[in-house]
Amino acid sequence: MSSESILIIAGVVFIFWIYSIYTSLIQKRNKTLEAFSAIDVQLKKRYDLIPNILTIAQKYMEHERGLLEEVTKLRTQIMEIPSSYENIDRKIALDSQIAQKMGQLMVAVENYPQVKADQTMITAMQTYNEVEEHIAAARRFYNSAANELKNAVEIFPSSFFARMLNIKAVDFFKAEERERQAVNAANFLK
Repeated sequence: MSSESILIIAGVVFIFWIYSIYTSLIQKRNKTLEAFSAIDVQLKKRYDLIPNILTIAQKYMEHERGLLEEVTKLRTQIMEIPSSYENIDRKIALDSQIAQKMGQLMVAVENYPQVKADQTMITAMQTYNEVEEHIAAARRFYNSAANELKNAVEIFPSSFFARMLNIKAVDFFKAEERERQAVNAANFLK
């Protein structure tokens, strides 16, 4: 075998190696976007459910008006942000605030027996809990994809190409402090 054919073969192997790194990075970024899109669908369900919960709660919870307005304001802000790769971090941050405020609202509902007993509110809360479970599953899928992308962006040689292509790691969805706390079963036996 001549030295020219060895160089040609080495060149072809090198080109395929670079191409495989390139396609791997693009696939990982697209998988992360797909995973975020799945979260976005579930979050949209949550955001569509929030006005119903707020309307029901508003009938009874006059003292919680500020909290209801904060949730409404946050929901409006997040609905105005386009779902794109560049906005993932902003959406994660705003969603975290919404989850915190909705947690406060759920705690506040406990202080109003007439809200807790309202059948429409019970149904809305059950639906909200189901949506939260779907969000948790979508978050796990997203975090897995984000981890693969992060590894590819940070480990050489793909990190070199990621910089050239302006492909960056994205933030993970993290559990809020209230989500990490153990459930107190006594609260469900009242």
